[in-house]
Amino acid sequence: MTPEKAVLSTGGTQGYLRIATEEAYAPPEMFALYREQLAAGTNENIGFNVFENYLLNNTDAWPQSIVERIQDLGERRLADMDAAGIDHQVLSLTSPGTQVLGIDDARRIATIANDRIAEACRLHPTRFSGLAAVGFDDAESAVAELHRAITELGLKGLIVNSHINGEYLDNPKYFPILEAVQDLDVPLYLHPNLPNNRMIGPLTEAGLDGAIFGFGVETGMHLLRIITSGLLDRLPRLKIVVGHLGEALPFWLSRIDFMHAGQVRTKRYDSIKPLELAPSEYFKRNIWLTTSGMAWEPAITFARSVVGADRVMYAMDYPYQYQLDEVRTQDNLPYSAEDKKDFFESIAKDVFRLDLE
Repeated sequence: MTPEKAVLSTGGTQGYLRIATEEAYAPPEMFALYREQLAAGTNENIGFNVFENYLLNNTDAWPQSIVERIQDLGERRLADMDAAGIDHQVLSLTSPGTQVLGIDDARRIATIANDRIAEACRLHPTRFSGLAAVGFDDAESAVAELHRAITELGLKGLIVNSHINGEYLDNPKYFPILEAVQDLDVPLYLHPNLPNNRMIGPLTEAGLDGAIFGFGVETGMHLLRIITSGLLDRLPRLKIVVGHLGEALPFWLSRIDFMHAGQVRTKRYDSIKPLELAPSEYFKRNIWLTTSGMAWEPAITFARSVVGADRVMYAMDYPYQYQLDEVRTQDNLPYSAEDKKDFFESIAKDVFRLDLE
């Protein structure tokens, strides 16, 4: 006989609020633009064409449900949260967001997303907070929109859906945006994107380009590029949040430290310079991890042991992995009541500066 599953509820009766920190939103205008580009064949980003065609033009019930849920910022989303016992979502523009678009379209979609998310937060202040989107390819307007979103709309950080048309945040052109994030003292959330055109081929051939593997390969590399470029020495107060328990990098940290030191010592690459800290140490100073899509106790416990329990917090990855059992799994983690409150609630409140009273 199957044991009865625990009923999930909001309100903190279990001793903590459940704050989900990587929860996706897509404005209908963005999907309309994506559909136009798919139909016209005008977007040269291979990953965009592969993933968005699957998501938007698939008749299967699962992708259709994702598309319906992800555009809602009202009753359907709130009902899903209630059913899963999620008290609060940190909303952000879904991948690839603005980062496969031209400058004008990227700026327009970012503004729409920020306004919509801010309105949802205003209507439901205890249920939603949000991250800003920007069009990264125009740094001046991106910084202006980021300031507007944080200081006028009350959003809590910046979402970056990994590479920007094949470029990465260690490129000096993006430094003014990251400097603004640091100056505003808000976190940057590094979220996956499908691999860029130069690396996607072998992954797509094997059906491994998306969340099954390619997301982690691409985004883990992006985070490591940020570290090894010395960017976090130039911006020592920059806060980065990354999902999926760090895209496998915690498992590799010892080897990364060893090999990085060897490359610095032997001057193997011009791009690998001495850093103020070992690569692993930036995970304990600048980086926080979330459990989005990774409701697996061995991996969560390992990540906490490597980077520190105060660096790992809860996320669901709604609506892509809207699974009630993953909430139950993490409710049952073998941690103390105090640690569980930190994991589900307190760390998120601190990092995103949430006031849910």
